[in-house]
Amino acid sequence: MPTTLARSGPYMGRAGPASPAHIRTMLGSGSCCRLVVTCNAQTVVPTSIGQGTPVRQTSILVVGATGTLGRQVVRRTLDEGYDVRCLVRRRPISSGTGAPLWSSKPETIPATLVGIHTIIDCATGRPEEPIRAVALIQCAKAMGIQKYVFYSIHNCDKHPEVPLMEIKHCTVKFIQDTGLDYIIIRLCGFMQGLIGQYAVPILEEKSVWGTDAPTRIAYMDTQDVARLTFIAMRNEKASKKLLTFAGPRAWTTQEVITLCERLAGQDANVTTVPVAVLRFTRQMTRFFQWTNDVADRLAFSEVLSSDTIFSVPMNDTYQLLGVDAKDILTLEKYLQDYFTNILKKLKNLKAQSKQTDIFF
Repeated sequence: MPTTLARSGPYMGRAGPASPAHIRTMLGSGSCCRLVVTCNAQTVVPTSIGQGTPVRQTSILVVGATGTLGRQVVRRTLDEGYDVRCLVRRRPISSGTGAPLWSSKPETIPATLVGIHTIIDCATGRPEEPIRAVALIQCAKAMGIQKYVFYSIHNCDKHPEVPLMEIKHCTVKFIQDTGLDYIIIRLCGFMQGLIGQYAVPILEEKSVWGTDAPTRIAYMDTQDVARLTFIAMRNEKASKKLLTFAGPRAWTTQEVITLCERLAGQDANVTTVPVAVLRFTRQMTRFFQWTNDVADRLAFSEVLSSDTIFSVPMNDTYQLLGVDAKDILTLEKYLQDYFTNILKKLKNLKAQSKQTDIFF
């Protein structure tokens, strides 16, 4: 079902009722791939940071700092000694790192960018996201931001029928047309998303939802994504590059479930939903306005039924960044560590509970 790809993917399944037509309206008229961006503030604000107030190269703004990836990026930023500022939506959620938080209201963006050298955009897509993205990118250009790192989705250009993937694709083109010094990182899937989707339900003996689709995803640990991001930021050869980060191996839904069953030592209660059913349901929900959000989420059925492989060979990327492939965490190791720790804690809790038993 859609949540199989949505929850385990980098950003998938979190877009609201924005349609491709609405997205193009937000990012510019006509085809999003041919838009030309003009920043009016460019004529009055120096685009070269050297002409204005000096900014330290260690000053970084992380957008979407409370997300699965954003939290790891913020932690990596602090661990490496950078000065980090976090831009989040208008909601009382902490980044969990102690870094200062700023609201992403359009009117507050210019003040947020004062003193910032690099922007790392980890935000996902929502109905209001195109407006926020346009404002942020245009302000970044006008205020002379030195580098813009944006996380996109692998193969998003091949699925314009999925609102979130269309947003990502159009935003990439928007950034490229501004002339900013950018790094676009296309992601395939996060290992962290598999815990709540498969590992926990199996341990709790609850239903695990899956599909009969052959789609394969090369999951990657978000800590590795954050680490490779900072390596790329310091590498001049990565400037204005489109990089794809993928895990060592691409997995199907059934292969992931089988691996979790083996590591947990128990069978999963799997409920399989045919992709054809998802596609039919999507067509039905598109007829009613109050079910448009459901229809957009079910749009992932198109992705699931397309035999898409969310993976690419990483040899060239490793060579460019000077990274050893052996240092990238595998899904087997990640899940093994999780189940080992969880089962150990469960065993200890069971032992402690027996110590409090009273027999007469």
